[in-house]
Amino acid sequence: MTFWFFLVLGLLTYLLMQHSVARATRTPVWLLWLVLMTPAFISTAWTLIYGVKQAPPSALIISVSVICLLLYWVLFNSGRQLPINRENQSQENQEQPNNNSPNSTIEKPPVRPIDLAEEAQLRTCFPWSVYFIQKIEYRPQAIICQGQLRTMASAAYEQIKANIEKEFGDRFLVIFQEGMNGKPFFVLVPNSQAAKQNNQRASENITQPGLALVLLIATLVSTTFVGLKIAGFQVTQIESDFTLFFQGLPYALGLMTILATHELGHYLTARFYKIRATLPYFIPVPFFLGTFGAFITMRSPIPHRKALFDVSIAGPLAGFIVTIPLLIWGLANSEIVALPEKTGMLNPNALNPKYSILLALLSKLALGSELTVKSAIDLHPVAVAGFLGLIVTALNLMPVGQLDGGHIVHAMFGQRTAVIIGQVARLSLLILSLLREEFLLWAIILLFIPLTDEPALNDVTELDNKRDFMGLMSMVLLLLIVLPLPQFLANLLQI
Repeated sequence: MTFWFFLVLGLLTYLLMQHSVARATRTPVWLLWLVLMTPAFISTAWTLIYGVKQAPPSALIISVSVICLLLYWVLFNSGRQLPINRENQSQENQEQPNNNSPNSTIEKPPVRPIDLAEEAQLRTCFPWSVYFIQKIEYRPQAIICQGQLRTMASAAYEQIKANIEKEFGDRFLVIFQEGMNGKPFFVLVPNSQAAKQNNQRASENITQPGLALVLLIATLVSTTFVGLKIAGFQVTQIESDFTLFFQGLPYALGLMTILATHELGHYLTARFYKIRATLPYFIPVPFFLGTFGAFITMRSPIPHRKALFDVSIAGPLAGFIVTIPLLIWGLANSEIVALPEKTGMLNPNALNPKYSILLALLSKLALGSELTVKSAIDLHPVAVAGFLGLIVTALNLMPVGQLDGGHIVHAMFGQRTAVIIGQVARLSLLILSLLREEFLLWAIILLFIPLTDEPALNDVTELDNKRDFMGLMSMVLLLLIVLPLPQFLANLLQI
């Protein structure tokens, strides 16, 4: 089981890095992957040699983790690609070459996505009373317009965006970002999607529902087989009695309902803001949980931070609303067993509810006085699905990079502050994993996720108080799921 667990972990993390980290650095992905997986390799090797009863020394794991983290940081930054909004740009090509020198080279003409006449048109798109344009810089794939904001950020973006669309049509995407000095600036990026939009829509309408349906059916089958094992049956027993197959449906339907609701929350909110997105795609696997979850893909930019927040929080919120009644029902139909000497967070046959504040509260609500200090819970298959729903919610709410929580803090505080929060969250979870081994997997996963995400087109206008409050409550929910039950509350609940 340990071998398969780390095999799946290794494959997932490599695919994730290939999709995201590879675009941010020239350092080979396999090298970064090997560095980050080294603590897991050492832990696995120790377990295979000495067995599960003898845990590896904490000093060994801590020292290796710190060394690998520092080495990863050095390797990543040594090959890091410069972003387009970096203010301290390199001064290359600014000095004129000495034509009398034998080593002189012919200077390449600067890249100009627009000509001089179009630049004059572009300057007229920035009224001085709205955004006083001071400097226009050119990059191979962008035009950076720096100046002084003279009115509300939301009004300035809408007016200038309309002016640019009037002059240039859909030739550019207009991005409004906050600079390192606190001054917002505009970026015009060639809209490569405009020419392909009609063809993409036509192909998506043909292939998307069919692919989504096939993956949905395949995941239903794979999770049902896993649910069969959770219910206490062997897959081989189906050969003599096929009706046993349906014993795995409670787990399968419960888990897939939670995952589907989560992704539909994202999908429907995206559609509300006219953001093109695919239908939810499930990922079936014939082992582990029966699935690696589900996902949707955004096919058009997010217009502003309000939309970024709403799309991001809709998934965890919708999934959590469905998770709670399923978990309570499953807990009410679970059995109380004696608390073993050594319990695990992922042990559904003898789960200690005190691993999570929220889980403990729901367990006490569902089981009442039957749950005592010396009790553990043998989870019903539906309760297993509900418990996994809590884990999925918590993992997605982690305020790191491209996770839902990372998008939420980005929308609330801006991208620069979100990067700092993400780094703190990474380090905090790594420290917590030293106290609770169950979080080591989470800490490793977060290390593979880049701290930055794609900005909204209008990435300057702030949220309203209602959304700020909802964002803070989502972080409270994360803590309620992740943190263990404190002793004073355990004494109060008598568990």
